[in-house]
Amino acid sequence: MSRYSALLMLAAAFLAMSPALAQQDEAADYPNRPVKIVVSVPAGGGVDTAARIFAASLQQRLGQPFVIENRGGGGGNIGAETVYAADPDGYTLLASQPAPITSNIALYKKLNFDPAALESVAIMTKFPNVLLVRQDFPAKTVQEFIAYAKANPGKITYASQGPGTTSHLTAELFMKLTGTKMLHVPYRGTGPALNDLVAGHVDFIFMELASAYKLHEGGKARILAVATDRRLDILPHVPTLIEVGVPGFISDTWNAISAPPKTAAPIILKLNRAINEVIAEPEAQARFRALNVTPVGGSPQDMAKFKREETERWSKVIRDAGIEPE
Repeated sequence: MSRYSALLMLAAAFLAMSPALAQQDEAADYPNRPVKIVVSVPAGGGVDTAARIFAASLQQRLGQPFVIENRGGGGGNIGAETVYAADPDGYTLLASQPAPITSNIALYKKLNFDPAALESVAIMTKFPNVLLVRQDFPAKTVQEFIAYAKANPGKITYASQGPGTTSHLTAELFMKLTGTKMLHVPYRGTGPALNDLVAGHVDFIFMELASAYKLHEGGKARILAVATDRRLDILPHVPTLIEVGVPGFISDTWNAISAPPKTAAPIILKLNRAINEVIAEPEAQARFRALNVTPVGGSPQDMAKFKREETERWSKVIRDAGIEPE
């Protein structure tokens, strides 16, 4: 090999390595200014609460402010679209419920972003859903609830945090499995939905345990059943929906951090590592226990796999329920 050819090969190898080296340098310096976390729901509720816990701890670990910006609406699409269009530099992140990164692809005729292209960083927390009814609802058990629904088709109203959210699709699955028909009343997030439930403007909601438990304990609403495979230690006298005759009925919800498409892998990994370190903190674990939520973590690949599985699962529920894309 001539000296000239060797130099050409060396130059080509250097050029091939340059982007990777640049990304590593960028990650080493990251973050060097405030990071914005766009939360795809209004303030209040599980996603917002989890995002704020992680934001505070990430600020301590990484040395820059992690600022929360709530951009609810459109079933989470508004916040997701904002992050999708942001620069892929790690300074704009998405904290979302499942809908905008999974099921909304089957619920909307057109999205201004590609959920699959958003980079998976990590799942923050996960929590079971429960069947929560207004305090003065006539049914006192799930069996009575189903019987009442069958006797009054289309008259019972159920709230959700918006079209395509877990609360909406869980109710659709429940109707399919129980042969009932009820009226959907979508809201722009957890807070407004629960406010109207407590006020008696809607009859029930499938809601994550953390928010529902406070209302149940405070006598402002009632948990009739849990959507888990076994009873919860915190609610030992409340049956599962499987126990009362709704076979295989399990529903939980989760929230996750995503980044704009093509965000450098070293930045994704640095954020992922920091999130997993937050989860391991005793103080954070105590806060999660107090909120009745389960921290998850794991690798970006774990989240990406789970995201694909959830997209397939809830897209099937949407098709089976005959929900037409908007």
